[in-house]
Formats: sequence, structure tokens, C-alpha cells
Amino acid sequence: METKTFLTAKEAAAELGVKTPTLYTYVSRGLIRSEAGTGRSRAKRYRRADIEALKARKALQKEPGKAVAEALHWGAPLLESQITLIANGRLYYRGRDALKLSQTHTFEAVAALIWQIENSATCFAEPLPAAMAQIIQSTRPMFGQLTPVELFQVVLTLASGQDLAAYDLRREAIVQTGARMLRLETAVVTNHDPANPIATAIQTAWTPAKPEVAPLINVALIACADHELNVSAFTARVVASAEATPYQAVIAALAALQGRKHGGYTERVAAFFREIGKPQNCYATIANRLKRGEQIPGFGHPLYPDGDPRAQVLLAQTMAVFPQSPACEMAQAVCQIVAETTDLKPTIDFALVTLALTANLPPHAPLALFAIGRTAGWVGHIIEQYAQDQLIRPRARYTGPAVADLA
Repeated sequence: METKTFLTAKEAAAELGVKTPTLYTYVSRGLIRSEAGTGRSRAKRYRRADIEALKARKALQKEPGKAVAEALHWGAPLLESQITLIANGRLYYRGRDALKLSQTHTFEAVAALIWQIENSATCFAEPLPAAMAQIIQSTRPMFGQLTPVELFQVVLTLASGQDLAAYDLRREAIVQTGARMLRLETAVVTNHDPANPIATAIQTAWTPAKPEVAPLINVALIACADHELNVSAFTARVVASAEATPYQAVIAALAALQGRKHGGYTERVAAFFREIGKPQNCYATIANRLKRGEQIPGFGHPLYPDGDPRAQVLLAQTMAVFPQSPACEMAQAVCQIVAETTDLKPTIDFALVTLALTANLPPHAPLALFAIGRTAGWVGHIIEQYAQDQLIRPRARYTGPAVADLA
């Protein structure tokens, strides 16, 4: 049964277990958003997401234990953060529209915004120490079979042993450590310490004859920079809460990111594109998947019922730069068929794979871009977590066999 994005006043009040005057009070206090309906009466309708969030808050007050358990799965907020807000189908970094920033700022400037420093040049201008730069050259022949993100973990692990400054957990020092980690990750995919803006350095290494790809990579990195308390960001915060170093927190976050239900989902989207093969196969491939009861990879995001804005921006700009691309033609056809049959919209995973295929980027490029971009957000969360100085240690509700001594 399809879940309705909007409810009538009667339905909303019933969901909350209140009378309609109480519902209107919630609206006046800004707890629930309303908008004019589309029918003849133009009766107000109310966002289900707001109603569910309010129900979660009320449940937390009545049964904290149960509410916290439910909050661990797309539920009520668990931790406070000043970095990212997801609201009204939009994404904001420190109160600024993230997708608008992607049109006017470099990825480094957005990282500086997330880290709350005045000028990105103050931390990204420093070249890597010679010993760290040498790590890139020495590990590539030894670990050439690894994906870029797996290699990020190896390189960061080796670099952490040489970077004694990473044990300084003051915010100013963490910012410098974060910049070094981003430079190391970029060096893995470019094979040298990047002197240019990161997006340009990656484009030059991957597609030297296509400078028009650099702005698209910049958009992708900014779109991926943070997404509130996702699996990898939560992992980074848990590790940082134990006062592990920023390297250790980011290495753990990279492990989480590669999971098939997180950033590793891009590999499933890429496999779906390979399954289609060419634009004329789109309908048959999607039809066969739906008939088998299988998902269409890269569509539908729980936080964006009206569509992932990150995907919208990146797809639109990719198609504008490469309007004749077969990959773009295929992506457009897939989006249209899926929208007509399931009403689902593409996610950032779908957009990253579309960009990679369109610009002929190397294998595993979508996840590599995801990881480099998201590292900026992880560092922001690590800074916040150190400042909170509180160990994240939830309790488990025991459901095993009864203990004789307690019976």
C-alpha cells in the first residue's frame, strides 16, 4: 500500500490522536507544515513527514527506551549537530542551501564552511609532507588490485603512523589533519599531491581532455559532503567519542561507507546500467525487474519523498554538458519509465553513476567521489564530537534466554 506524502486535516489529527484544533495549534507553532490542496476545495493538507516526526517526539517523552530504538532506523534525531539540515526536500550546510553552494563555491570552500574556518586556503595550501607523499607511490604497486576507497583506508592507516599532529584534538589542529586526509585521498586517485582545486585535480587525472567535467565533479563532491547522521557519519562520531584520532575515525567511516546499503550502493546502480546495456533496452530491463519483484537500484530516498535534490542538480548539469551522451539518454529513459511505473525519483547514487558513465570516468569512480566528498562532512562531525566530550555508549535491550539467578 502506497504511503501518502500529504494528509487531510482529519487524517492528520487521527494520526496524532488529537482533535483538529490541536492540529492547527501545532501548525501555528511551526511543528507541522501545511499547504493548499490541489482539489476544488483547496483544503489544506499536511506533510506526513512532519506528523511522523511529531509522533516520534511525543513517543520519546512517553517511552524513551522504545523511541530511541525506533530512532535508530530513520527515526527521531539522536544527536545534536549544527552541520546539516534536511528539511522541505532541501539540503543545507550550516544554514546555506548546499546545492546553491555547489554552483558558486569550490569543494574546499564548502569544507571550510563545514569546519567553520574563514578561508580554505589556510588549510589546503600546505603540501603533504614528503614522507606522506611517498606513501602514495609505494602503496600503489603493492595494492594495485584494491578499489580507490579500499586504497584510501590503506594510505590513511600508513599516514596516521607518521602524522603525530593528528593526536592534537584541538579544533584548529583537526582542521589541518582533515585537509591532509583529503589531500591524501585525492592523491590516491590522481597519483600526486594535488596543487589545483581538488575537483580540477581529479578531472585532470581522469579526463585530461575534458575540462568541462571539473565543475561536475565539484558539484558531486559538494553534494556528497554531508548528509546528517547517516551510517558512516554516525560511525565517525562513535569512534571519535572514544578519543580515537581523526584518521581512525575516518578509516572506520570509510569501512561503513562501502556497505551495500550505503555508498556501496553505487556499485549496484552501475551493475544495473550494465544490465540495460543500451537505451532501447530500458523498458524491458525495468519491466523484468518489476515482474520479479526486484528493486530498481538508485531510486527512492526515505528523506526525500519528492525527489533527492542532490540527484536533480547533478543530473541536470551532467545532461546539460553532455546532451548527446548515450549514458545520459539511458539515464533519462530510466528516470521516465520508473517515474511512470513507480513514482520514485533518482537518488544521488544514480546521479553519480550517470556522471561516471557519461564522462567515461574510471571504474569505482562514483564511490571514490562519494568518499572524498563525504570526508569533509566526517571531519566536521569529528570536530563536533570531540567538543561534546561525551562517549557514545548506548545500552542494549537484552532479549536472550532467561538467566537462572534473575528468575
